[in-house]
Amino acid sequence: MKLGKTPARINATQLKLSTYLDASVLPKIPTEFGHEKAIADYGMLGNDEVGDCVWAGAAHETMIWAREAGNTVGFSTGSVESDYSAVTGFNPDDPSTDQGTDMQAAASYRRRVGVLDATGKRHRVGAYVALTPGDPDELAAAAYIFGAVGVGIRFPQYAMDEFNAGKPWDVRHGNAAIAGGHYIPVVARRGGNFCVITWGRVQEMTPMFYRRYCDEALVYLSTEMLTSGVSPEGFNLAQLQTDLKAFTRR
Repeated sequence: MKLGKTPARINATQLKLSTYLDASVLPKIPTEFGHEKAIADYGMLGNDEVGDCVWAGAAHETMIWAREAGNTVGFSTGSVESDYSAVTGFNPDDPSTDQGTDMQAAASYRRRVGVLDATGKRHRVGAYVALTPGDPDELAAAAYIFGAVGVGIRFPQYAMDEFNAGKPWDVRHGNAAIAGGHYIPVVARRGGNFCVITWGRVQEMTPMFYRRYCDEALVYLSTEMLTSGVSPEGFNLAQLQTDLKAFTRR
């Protein structure tokens, strides 16, 4: 499996969720939530061979948002890698160009251009803001309200063993070797752990792991999860925008 998130840049995304979020007007976040089982096959989308995790994650997020609204959107390795190439200059014929992606650059592209699905249609997000890295309460609120949160982690080498063994990512004692940066969509919370999509399947992550290894996180406003302006959790778009005191586009 490949990693592919470049190191976090401090304040690369200047708009912060904490600035716009008024917790007093939001509903209580359920102990368990999510639609991670709505997709039968997320697909690897090339992330076993190249470091396109930021783009595979974007595709997985879009698949979930569409499914929440009763629609089906599919992505191919080719469509995902085409966006990777457009933003980073990746060339499938030149391994030296496989250098990963900056999360803010990808988010800007997703807002301005949109990611390409397997049919040639593009899917844009309306806006994006940064979360406080490592804050599990803010992460839970954002994932519940918006369906998915793009999380960047400093990936400890031992986490690959846990993934291969089907075990939750958790914190181990001592200093862990960091293998690189990785992008994972957080889409649910079950049994006290967060559920992420990575390398084509659902993986659990403990809140402590998130606290220790998250170095950046972005939440996106996507209208694709809405049916007649209403999300599966019962929020309408106008109320969402009011609750967050409206996003300012970049």
